[in-house]
This record gives sequence, C-alpha cells and structure tokens, in this order.
Amino acid sequence: MFRLMTRNTHYSQRPHVTHARRGKTLLLPMPRPAADELSLQVHLALDAMRRGKGNVSTAQTLCQAMILVGLLADLGYGEATVEQMRSAENVISAAFDRGRDSGVWRLDDDGFMQFAMIATMYDEQLRRAPMSAMAEASNRFAGSVRASRSRPSPALSGSSHRINP
Repeated sequence: MFRLMTRNTHYSQRPHVTHARRGKTLLLPMPRPAADELSLQVHLALDAMRRGKGNVSTAQTLCQAMILVGLLADLGYGEATVEQMRSAENVISAAFDRGRDSGVWRLDDDGFMQFAMIATMYDEQLRRAPMSAMAEASNRFAGSVRASRSRPSPALSGSSHRINP
C-alpha cells in the first residue's frame, strides 16, 4: 500500500504571507493596550513633575515624549510648531538644570501646561499614527541619542543640558 506523502504547510506559515501580514501591521496604529501603557507613563511623569515629586527618570520620560511628538508631527501625524518645541525644550532643560542643582524635579504651572498639551498630542499620535510612523520616529530618536553620545558631555563642556533631536 502506497501512501501519498504531502507536505502539510499551512498557508499562514509561508514567508510571503508572514511578510504581507507584517506589512499590514505597520499600516495600523499601535494596539490600544500598548498605547495606553505608554500614555500612562507620560501622564504619571507629568503629574510627578507638577507636584515636585519628579526625578531624572520622569524628566527623561517627558523629554522623550516631547521629542517623539515633534518627530511624529514632522512625519505628518499631529501639529507642533517649532516655537512650541523650542519652548518645551527650554522648560525641560530648566527642569533638568534645577533638578541636577537642587534635587527638586518639577515643572512650574506654565511648564506643566506646555507638557500637558504635549502629552495630549502624544496620546492622539499613539492612537492614530501607524506603526510604521512610530517605528520611523523611534529610529530617528535612537539615531539622535547615538549621535549625542558621541559628542562631548554638557557636564564636561560646562554648558547647560540641551536636547538636540
């Protein structure tokens, strides 16, 4: 008795199907639970900085959100003016300087309002921008971090902390 041996390969395991599925995923926004988790981190950091209970980590979280908002806006997801981003950069730079010098990590009322708008825009971007745009913004951010690490440290040069995405 002969048995016909056929290869039982599921359609979904074929490379072209996997690639197509991955391509479609990049066109969709981030899954809601993941977006909510990132959003919550930013809102918790913002609240801690508002109450004067922040630290270097909460300031970095706000700084990263600010940079990603700008990068995503540059990619066409949301609107952020150069003036808004420069003003927010000045606010977070002052918070870094104050925190480093005095140990008090906080945002004043105006700084809080600026970063509340940034957090709101970030929420919208997380819910609407496709994963491909999020990946592009993250890659640009990572590239700017690598580039800034190759420059002399602000502490060594005596200059104030500046963010240069």
